[in-house]
Amino acid sequence: MKGIRLLIFSTLLLASCQTLPAINSVLPQARLKSALCPSPFLKEPYRLVHAIEARSGGEIQGAIIGVTLVDPSTRFVSCAIMTAEGMVLFEAEAKPALKVIRALPPFDSGHFAKNMIEDIKLIFLAPEGVIQTKGILADGTGICRWQEKSGAWIDLIAGLPDGIEINKYSSSGNWQRRIKLNPTAENVYSRIELKAREAVNYSLTMTLIEAEPQEGELKTEKNKGSEE
Repeated sequence: MKGIRLLIFSTLLLASCQTLPAINSVLPQARLKSALCPSPFLKEPYRLVHAIEARSGGEIQGAIIGVTLVDPSTRFVSCAIMTAEGMVLFEAEAKPALKVIRALPPFDSGHFAKNMIEDIKLIFLAPEGVIQTKGILADGTGICRWQEKSGAWIDLIAGLPDGIEINKYSSSGNWQRRIKLNPTAENVYSRIELKAREAVNYSLTMTLIEAEPQEGELKTEKNKGSEE
């Protein structure tokens, strides 16, 4: 039992110490602009519906439906979480100010809405920050690294056997989020895996049900009126 506790503690310690990886081979400044980075992000307004499986502490916490509206031109985001029967548990939007429309327990807690909107932007929208470095990691995979205005770092890693990986780190370099996408699928968002480091770590597996392009710029008014 003591050995098991030690193993668990060591695993948690390693997870908490994940930091910004060193880039072994950095492209010279003159080549930064011409070198291409993979861009799995949305180029036009889209409505996406995913089945979401949430895990925490290694156990499945529940299965829900997520509906997301994203406009990359304005960075407008609207999202809703509902049961399979259609009951809306949570709804919020950001353009750019965050507005929570509905939040039932446990989705009314703490910084849930802010974190969810930031996760959606991390998945579907290209980084807003300045690209700092392009190069190759120790395992030979290519990497592009941005720094956001907040100081946070975003790494986009290509060439992995299981697809594209997006990692977010704090301004001090501590790992916060990992997102995996499969660019070989019919839709790059057909399966999304998200791992998050919070007070209680959690992971999400999102399976695409429906993806539909939207005409014109998404307006705040257009996304109101979810059924109660």
